[in-house]
Amino acid sequence: MKDLLLITPPFTQLNTPYPATAYIKGFLNTKNISSFHSDLGIEVILSLFNKNTFQKLFDMAFEANTIVSENSLRIYALRQDYLKTLDAVILFLQGKNDTLARQLCADNFLPQASRFKQLDDLEWAFGNMGMQDKAKYLATLYLEDLSDFIVECIDPNFGFSRYAERLGRSANSFDELYGHLNEEPTFIDELTLELLSDQLANIQPKLVCFSVPFPGNLYSAFRCAKFIKKNHPSVKIAMGGGFPNTELRSLTDARVFEFVDFISLDDGELPIELVHKYVMNEGGELKRTFILEDNKVVYKNTSSRPDYKQQDVGTLDYSDLLLDAYISVIEIANPMHSLWSDGRWNKLTMAHGCYWGKCTFCDISLDYIKIYEPVAANLLVDRVETLIAQTGESGFHFVDEAAPPSLMKAFALEILKRNLTITWWTNIRFEKNFTQDLCYLLKASGCIAVSGGLEVASERLLKLIDKGVTVEQVAQVTRNFTEASIMVHSYLMYGYPTQTVQETVDSLEMVRQLFELGIIQSGFWHQFALTAHSPVGLHPEEYGVVPDVKSISFANNDIDFKDKTGVDHSKFSFGLKKSLFNFMHGIGFEMPLQDWFDVNVPKTKIASDYIFTCLQEEVSLSTKATAKIVWLGATPTIKELVKSKKGRTWEQLELSFHTKTEVYKITMDKAKGCWLLNILDKLTPQQQAMSFKQVKSEYEILFEDFELFWFSKPIRGLFKHGLLVL
Repeated sequence: MKDLLLITPPFTQLNTPYPATAYIKGFLNTKNISSFHSDLGIEVILSLFNKNTFQKLFDMAFEANTIVSENSLRIYALRQDYLKTLDAVILFLQGKNDTLARQLCADNFLPQASRFKQLDDLEWAFGNMGMQDKAKYLATLYLEDLSDFIVECIDPNFGFSRYAERLGRSANSFDELYGHLNEEPTFIDELTLELLSDQLANIQPKLVCFSVPFPGNLYSAFRCAKFIKKNHPSVKIAMGGGFPNTELRSLTDARVFEFVDFISLDDGELPIELVHKYVMNEGGELKRTFILEDNKVVYKNTSSRPDYKQQDVGTLDYSDLLLDAYISVIEIANPMHSLWSDGRWNKLTMAHGCYWGKCTFCDISLDYIKIYEPVAANLLVDRVETLIAQTGESGFHFVDEAAPPSLMKAFALEILKRNLTITWWTNIRFEKNFTQDLCYLLKASGCIAVSGGLEVASERLLKLIDKGVTVEQVAQVTRNFTEASIMVHSYLMYGYPTQTVQETVDSLEMVRQLFELGIIQSGFWHQFALTAHSPVGLHPEEYGVVPDVKSISFANNDIDFKDKTGVDHSKFSFGLKKSLFNFMHGIGFEMPLQDWFDVNVPKTKIASDYIFTCLQEEVSLSTKATAKIVWLGATPTIKELVKSKKGRTWEQLELSFHTKTEVYKITMDKAKGCWLLNILDKLTPQQQAMSFKQVKSEYEILFEDFELFWFSKPIRGLFKHGLLVL
């Protein structure tokens, strides 16, 4: 028996749990409040994608006469092949049946329906994939074929990472969702409710809390809540998470509270603590929480207690979750999306909110962006070590809005100081503080990828967006990451208010050059969406936008609008995405931009060598006095040499610096060589960081002309072998 049952309703990701309930459970542990948490999404997927369930689905579809399309007819005809292989494929994608890869890669093992038609176009991509990855990709296509059968014949609302998403997206009124909730449960609903019923019987909670991060979780959350209200009327129900935080701030429809008792906004720790007390004591104060009073929706924010600091919220707790049951899939069209869906990642944040907090398309008026609070590097690494011990996984995805460079640097140094081996990636801004040396440091600490918003590659629009970067700066920073062997993904935007067709074409040309030079490896175009809590949404008249204002009683986030320029940006969508797909795979750079579009577009005004020119910067021979100097290399081997010339004899040292792939040798005067050996020992991450000024001072105790020594060819060579200026 537990006080709270925390649930992530279907569906989010197949490969790793969404972290919200793990954050809340970790916090509740610090308050000695007993809880259990569950990812119903992965549990439903596993209940659905197995031989016994699919036998029922095939029979149901046949009896209901819903097998109509050529694709579903083919899948049904091959049903015995699907039933024979399904359980084995799921085990393989869970990492429990690796030897199946050889069978999966064989031509005649998996039944193939419409999803496999893309193999003819992508066969060339397999040359860069190992057998396990190719097998995962083929197994992913196989599951997508079965998913198509479910959508066509059983439940049109099904999707691997969402369920009935349309009902939650831009739902200004509760009417449509309410109507669906009063219909008979679907087959997917029945699976979900059966699992939920078992959990309620085992946990016997007093309070069930649904974390709803996305529109694709909303319907299932309400369907589950309705089941609890009917079958366990004494159990109270709360809802929070990303969807309520962004969409339900204007809630007035009392019918919502036929399903839930509390809806809390923003940081969940203090609100859920107070809701728990409210339930246990049958009353009390609340924080940022909607309830129903006298049949009216009332927003309660009666507590004067401040929210908890990040240092006090505890460490995520992944216990209870079925960590060995998640499924790794591979979609090779986009390297970053592949990273997102392949492998199980522990999720953390380096900081609450965004340190920049100015982008005009972003919800910067909301607390989850507006309130910036970093976590100390040593505490962050403590949490990393705790999660490694708990989960057995050393992969981390930092889900920050934009991880701050200074904290990334401190985190990387702390990882190296403790001699930990982890793999991690995060979201960033392409800002100038990501120098070449910082990127090398991040790589040394285990960073494998970063994603950041280039948005519209136009200087005018970047200023209007208030991105705080230039295209030239983005090019230099992405080059720095790429040279450090860190993959770079860029979020790209089209259709920003007042954007012209010329700017769209010029932005594509910038992107083409970035990919052609190899300094961006992954990207994704998305059309600008006007949100209610962004500067554009709050002040549309300042951005040439005419919003379609509607009456709001339920969700309020995405807003329909007209751009005063009158440009229909949707007609460029296919061409932008098709060209990007090809650029990501290293082809199509020579094609005229017009050829990607089925509508006429103007020629680009961007010089064909614009990005190349941006990268031609002079090497600086100056270093800030406050810059930190770090040595990541190994202790060199030493060979003493005696040189003689014209009767003079002097001693030298030959220092051999061994990296993992090569050896770099320098020879210098023995006294200076001994000084260098001594100072390198002081510059390791395990020691107190020294500034350039401090290193210079130590040198000048014994020698003169430090700059001549520091910028000499042998020492400059060390900068490619582990000596960093940060």
